[in-house]
Amino acid sequence: MANRIHPTAVIGEGVELGEDNVIGPFTVVVGPARIGDGNWIGPHVTIGTPGEDRHRAHPAAWDEAPTGDPDHDGHGVVIGSRNRIREYVSVHQGTWRTTTMGSDGYYLRGSHIAHDCLVGDAVTIASNVVTGGHCHIWDGANLGMGAVLHQKVVVGPGAMVGMASAVRREVGAFTIAVGNPARVTGVNVVGLSRRGVDEETIEALGPWLKGKGSLPDNTLPGDLSTLVKAWDARPREEH
Repeated sequence: MANRIHPTAVIGEGVELGEDNVIGPFTVVVGPARIGDGNWIGPHVTIGTPGEDRHRAHPAAWDEAPTGDPDHDGHGVVIGSRNRIREYVSVHQGTWRTTTMGSDGYYLRGSHIAHDCLVGDAVTIASNVVTGGHCHIWDGANLGMGAVLHQKVVVGPGAMVGMASAVRREVGAFTIAVGNPARVTGVNVVGLSRRGVDEETIEALGPWLKGKGSLPDNTLPGDLSTLVKAWDARPREEH
């Protein structure tokens, strides 16, 4: 299906759009950027403006073709499919890697995805969440209203961060973190249950989720098993 782009929206050169996207009034998308299919992008959204670095160029990319950065690969933004990106969301382009947002996410009003962030699939980013640069938010994470992530923070798959929390360190897979500074307070039992994990398996996973044991050899639903094993085997710099 054709894209529906409001006449007041600005789509710069170097932007690649899939199909069936809705782009609302006064939204600005500048390249280089690649956006998949079936996204709902609301009014006053800004995607692809430069990362917040005093020393980087700030071209008027909505007026002229982007030149990219010959010294760094991954410059730009890539967004998957079927996301709901609400009004006043902002997404900055990468500086050394592509700022990436997966598919099936819900980005509420006024949330911000900073330069070089990697955001997985099926995330919920609530209103006024602010990420620092280089963060990695894994699949299925849920960040509550007004949460703030320090630069380079990693939030594990299925984790929940409470509203107004200040996250300065890693939040583990399927854990709950709240406060300033944010501290892990428990396991996201509801999130695991919704993924088809029974009580016995959740109990067996408990020590591993709390960082006090190895990953048990339990049977998990296929997609969840793949995700959990990927988290367990992630590169050392994300530990």
